[in-house]
Amino acid sequence: MATAKNVMVIPAKTNPIIGKVADKRKKRRVAGYARVSTDSDEQFTSYEAQVDYYTNFIQANPDWEFVKVYTDAGISGLNTKNRDGFNSMIADALAGGIDLIVTKSVSRFARNTVDSLTTVRKLREHGVEVFFQKENIYTLDSQGELLITIMSSLAQEESRSISENVTWGQRKRFADGKVSMAYNRFLGYRKGPDGQPEIDPAEAEIVRSIYRWFMEGQTYCTIASKLTQAGFPTPGGKKKWQPNTVKSILTNEKYMGAALLQKSFTVDYLQKKMKRNEGEVPQYYVAESHPAIIDPEEWRKVQAEIARRTQHDHKAACASPFSGKIVCEECGTVYGSKVWHSTDRYRRVIWQCNSKYSGEHKCKTPHLTEQQIQDAFCRAIEPLLSDRSRIIGDLEAVKEGLCDETDLIEKQEKLAAEMEVLEGLMHKAIMVNAETEQDQEEYNQRYDGYAVKHEKLKKQYGDAQSEREACQNKAQILDSMIEGLRSAAAVITEFDGKLWNATVDHVTVSRDGILIFTMLDGREITVRS
Repeated sequence: MATAKNVMVIPAKTNPIIGKVADKRKKRRVAGYARVSTDSDEQFTSYEAQVDYYTNFIQANPDWEFVKVYTDAGISGLNTKNRDGFNSMIADALAGGIDLIVTKSVSRFARNTVDSLTTVRKLREHGVEVFFQKENIYTLDSQGELLITIMSSLAQEESRSISENVTWGQRKRFADGKVSMAYNRFLGYRKGPDGQPEIDPAEAEIVRSIYRWFMEGQTYCTIASKLTQAGFPTPGGKKKWQPNTVKSILTNEKYMGAALLQKSFTVDYLQKKMKRNEGEVPQYYVAESHPAIIDPEEWRKVQAEIARRTQHDHKAACASPFSGKIVCEECGTVYGSKVWHSTDRYRRVIWQCNSKYSGEHKCKTPHLTEQQIQDAFCRAIEPLLSDRSRIIGDLEAVKEGLCDETDLIEKQEKLAAEMEVLEGLMHKAIMVNAETEQDQEEYNQRYDGYAVKHEKLKKQYGDAQSEREACQNKAQILDSMIEGLRSAAAVITEFDGKLWNATVDHVTVSRDGILIFTMLDGREITVRS
């Protein structure tokens, strides 16, 4: 029998995981990480307690050297992108300033499995360890990565569940017609004693002025400048108004006392990415959900006017009702305003083709003074006013025809029924394919056939909806013209900007000085400048 061999164990001098020489005499440089997810007072107390706890916890260990406690307050843990304290800590650790990070739990570190594992592995490559107290996990331990993977996945699943519950709650409120507003960024309303929106009289007057100015022919830019000069703060409390802010007020249905809910939705609960709802999830329209600042009929007229201006797609100047409405017959470019003799007593504003001096061929159309345009309009509107009763009757008849949407509604109902049948067939095909073995090529062809038909019907439904909206917009435009003619004086002795905006679509200028007024109902009236 062989005698036992004399074996001497030589202790390892390096860490087998990170490959660095172990130095027992050197203290480990330790940092703490604390985070709370909200900005509430209760959570802030928790935040301060965490900072105090980790400071004392680290300093109490004689083998550790306290670095600092890195913190993030009011930041979600779903990803590490916007967590400044966390990112600063990782940068310091990778730069060699930290050996050990102590934090409460995996969920405090990150609720995203990918972020968590990527960060831990990157730290591990640089010899930096993370200690999760709640789970008692050291990431340089042999079982550390397995445990961190499991715990991170659980934390991520918890976040997914919370996100789905929150989404369900929001959609349930939408379905119940419950309307909420960001009052600190919404002009005209405040939260009432019963928790419901109520009108703020002073702010509501600003909103009404914006709608009135727009219907008098002023542009977003003009209105924004006027509000800035008057010193009215924006909905967000800023001093300078932007044209887009004015546009958002003019297009928000809440000002007529209604609410369209779920205009956007969260695409990815991890990234918190929001997307405009273009039919992917249901929307809910709540009529008369709260007091209206703008009469619904006036609000719809404004939408029709916005659509009319957008249709022309002219890059208009901001300071005049003539902006975007005067067109050069030769090149189709709009007229723009120019100031002559701006610094002397002969100063005057003229309008000319914006492309008159650009390009090889110069437009021969003449420039016009504002007085010439105003005088021409007064002459053009005269025959309409002299025969206003008959014209108003014709316009009302046309408007009534446009408002009859019976055929389009029936078409949409039929299309919706056909789409519902196809959706049922698609669902049934998926269920059968999941439960029964079948030829996948045949299944794909059948399913794709259903999908193609469904998309075709969906497009037809959308086209019918667009046609309905176009009719509604045209009816609103005609209604504005009817109202303008009905309220105008019998004889126009001076230019009326409101009547101009209510009746004129655009004016075409020819090279011989002839002005062709195209009215909102399509009729043309020719006058000489």
